[in-house]
This record gives sequence, structure tokens and C-alpha cells, in this order.
Amino acid sequence: MFQKEAIVRLLRDNDPSTVTLLKEQLIETGSDGVAALRDLLALDDAAVTEHVREVLSKIESDEAHDEMLLFAHLFPEHGDIEAAWWLLTRCFEPDAPVAKLRRKLDAWGRRLRMLVSRAESSRERLQVLTTFMAEDLGCRGNAEEYYDPKNSLLGDVIETRLGIPLSLAVLYMIIGRRANMQIDGINLPGHFIARYERILFDPFHQGRILSRPDCEAILARQRLKTESSYFAPAPPRLVFMRMLANLLFIFERTGEKRKHALVVSWLKALERV
Repeated sequence: MFQKEAIVRLLRDNDPSTVTLLKEQLIETGSDGVAALRDLLALDDAAVTEHVREVLSKIESDEAHDEMLLFAHLFPEHGDIEAAWWLLTRCFEPDAPVAKLRRKLDAWGRRLRMLVSRAESSRERLQVLTTFMAEDLGCRGNAEEYYDPKNSLLGDVIETRLGIPLSLAVLYMIIGRRANMQIDGINLPGHFIARYERILFDPFHQGRILSRPDCEAILARQRLKTESSYFAPAPPRLVFMRMLANLLFIFERTGEKRKHALVVSWLKALERV
């Protein structure tokens, strides 16, 4: 489709506008040019390979954005929240090593499954889960940088073990699923928590078990009285909406208009607007 020698020559051009124009043209080719561009990464030329990486990253993120729009529009009430989270990560971090991170999740799930097999009661199994997640892996709430968008992207949450209430609860859910534990997300107003069987717990605070008075105190801060509907498992579609709403708030706060507009379009698709 294009000559690699000509591409390399133009990427080495001393005129920044020439390089910028070429990169824009390469991005417009989309996936059709990806294979040829990847070949250029083998060159022993740092400047050229850096330009090529930028082009590839933009192509991949643009395609992920389009894929997300369709994915959100078709996402059912009980869709695959893990698939949604991976796609969300690809949209904002196209270079994330997804295959490697998936293997890490699988390994954690296998380890947890072995540990849980020794537990004899629901409370013991939950204790095994929270000890593994909070102590062995070090998962905890990122109170210091709560509004960092990385707290909402699966790849970063796996790597840093830091997150917000929603992302940590979903991490518990998807690792628990690998160990045959059904963890439900609970969309408690003011603080997203989780439940294993009949036991409520807080992934943001290292899996602390929550009593009824604990939950009432959370609701009281929102000037709300306890209602049974607050403790119903949150369906994946609602969780997905919350993920996007969190990012929407962050990008509005930081003034990142392009990212904000993207998330707005996905939310509208998810809401079937």
C-alpha cells in the first residue's frame, strides 16, 4: 500500500510539519497499514520507531473507540463486565500488555481457588479472599490520588493494586469468579461495596466486613434511610455505567474535552439514547 523506504525518509525529515502530515495520513489508513508499520519497529532508528509507535497507538485507540461505541450499544443487562473493562483499558491505554495481564489474573484465580478449597464456611472463604487480595496482593483504595483515571482502568489496577471502590469491587468479582466464588457488586449510595453470599464487605478498605450499622452510617452521610433495594446485586450494565460515569467526572474535572466527549458518546450508547 505504501513504500517503507519513502515512509522512513519522510519520518526522518527535518521539517516537523512534513512529519506531522505524514503521521496523519498513516493514521487515516487505519488497520490496513498496521502490519507494514510494525515492520518498521525493527529499525535501528529511535526517532523513526517513536513516530511509528505514536501512529500505531493512535490507530489502535481510534479503533477501540469505535468498537466501544458498538459494544456499549449492544451491552445487555447481564453482559460481561470484564470484557467491558478490558475494552475500556484499550481505549485509553492501547499499549497495555493485555495478554500478559490476563495471564496474571488467571494465575491469581488459580492460587485463590487452591486457598479457598481449604475453607469450610462462607465466612472462612470470604476471609481467604480478602486476605489474599488485600494482604498477599496488596490491593487497597487509592485515597491519596482518588481521581486519577488509572484507578478505573483494569490494566493499571492490576499493576498498581490501587483503585476506587467500584474498580476494586469489580477486581474482587473477576478474580473470585476464577476461583468459583460468586462475588456481587452492591451499588450502595455513597460507596460501592461487595457481597459474598450474605456477607457484605468493603474492597476499598482491604475487604473489611460490613455490619448493618456500618452500612447505615454510609447511608446517613448521604442523608438516606436504609432501603432493601440498596443491597440488591448491581447488574453488569449498571456497573459499566458507573465505570463510565466515574471517568466522565474525572475528564470533566481535568478539562480533557476529547476524552470527555468519547465517554459521553459511550454512555449515551449504553443508555440507548
